[in-house]
Amino acid sequence: MTKYTHFILPFFIFFFSNTQAQIEKTDALYKTIMSRDSLLFSVGFNTCNISQMENMLSDRLEFYHDKDGISDKKKFMIDFKNGLCKAPEMRQVKRVLIDKSSEIYPMYQNGKLYAVIQNGSHEFSEKEKGKPEKLGGKAKFTNFWMIENGSWKLAKSLSFDHQAKSTIQENISGDDQAIESWLKENKIPTLGLGIIEEGKLKQIRVFGEIKKGVPAPYNTYFNVASLTKPVTAMVALRLVSLGKWKLDEPLDQYWVDPDVLNDPRHRKLTTRLILSHQTGFPNWRWMNPDKKLNFQFEPGTQYQYSGEGFEYLRKALEKKLGKPLNQLARELIFQPLSMNDTDYIWNQHTEESRFAIGYNKEGQPYPTEKNKVANAADDLHTTIQDYGNFMVSVMKGEHLKPEVFQEMTKNQVKTKENKYFGLGFEIYDLGNGNYALSHGGADLGTRCIAFVLPKSGKGILIFTNVDDGYKVYEKLVVHYLGEEGKKIVAIETK
Repeated sequence: MTKYTHFILPFFIFFFSNTQAQIEKTDALYKTIMSRDSLLFSVGFNTCNISQMENMLSDRLEFYHDKDGISDKKKFMIDFKNGLCKAPEMRQVKRVLIDKSSEIYPMYQNGKLYAVIQNGSHEFSEKEKGKPEKLGGKAKFTNFWMIENGSWKLAKSLSFDHQAKSTIQENISGDDQAIESWLKENKIPTLGLGIIEEGKLKQIRVFGEIKKGVPAPYNTYFNVASLTKPVTAMVALRLVSLGKWKLDEPLDQYWVDPDVLNDPRHRKLTTRLILSHQTGFPNWRWMNPDKKLNFQFEPGTQYQYSGEGFEYLRKALEKKLGKPLNQLARELIFQPLSMNDTDYIWNQHTEESRFAIGYNKEGQPYPTEKNKVANAADDLHTTIQDYGNFMVSVMKGEHLKPEVFQEMTKNQVKTKENKYFGLGFEIYDLGNGNYALSHGGADLGTRCIAFVLPKSGKGILIFTNVDDGYKVYEKLVVHYLGEEGKKIVAIETK
């Protein structure tokens, strides 16, 4: 009996007899293993980073493939170098982990964690020089990660149930090569694109590089700037639906900012006025000569966009409910929608290796914002997949009472012709009862926007990581949203 056979029999016995041990996706161990998965594939495999790949593998690696047989580490690395990575400039193969397929099972000895089993499915795409990217195939896998000298290493791996391209529903459409060329012409380092059709997130497409020489994975992190605000708005509206918060209750019983304590207008502030940007506050207090918060008009009398209003709401929510905003969002939004790659703050579980660094128009990078305390208005980091599923939920009014959803999509204040602010979202009046919900985000090194059309079930997300990324919005909106997209652009350009 070979050394491989000695291992594989008890491995399968263990795997199929311990299915109750799966850990939650919010568990720190789950996030750790998914981080190792990303380092192995997104950084090592997808970019032909030989040293990275070799470093992730145990010297005792055993790899079982249902088409190519058994390999040890030496053979695996030789095949990797001389096969997939023989000429990466001419042919590139990418692996993408299939959403929600991962399962993690911890393994203990005398109560001490020593390994985990990772089970999942993945797809592969192939791109040859001068040709569009095409889907290559799909397979299931089981990886056995062990702790060796304090570090997680891939010790055993099974790759099986390979399916040919013809058996897979492709969700990549269009000429990717043309899009890549278009992005280079417009100097867009990274583009994340989410396409919503029939009320579902149907396409997740990410183009470009997250940093020089590193292709952007499908689960690239983006700082989405003011696209943070809709998430905060939905936290508040979810609490309203649960009867734990009121839209029109004055906030002064929970929080009063010291800068406006002596101004009686603070008593007029409500969640409705904050979510529709009618507080009278400036966007940010630091824009004032004295750097202090103030009222620039009577609350509720006109529109003025304000991040300060959302921060005011955060402090009121936190005071009443006794939890920080990031915890409230995790409980009310992120966990129910499986938004496992979304957070207001950076911590030890944030995987910086797949973050899209922000750039100015000249291609110079900006420092990455790494908030330790949630900002209700800014700096959320997320992926196209997570935020796309969030926008689908918004479009359907999920987890909201019908009357709350009605208030959210009601024209609370006019901002320009055929354009309004509702509660947390801009509203485009497209005529005949049709409308679009939208929000944008703009900071140093990020330009992002999202649209959903509740009546038709369509939508689009566009994430970029450069100061002038907005210049690709119009063509994409019109291409993917058709006539409704043209009406949106017409309203915006009036």
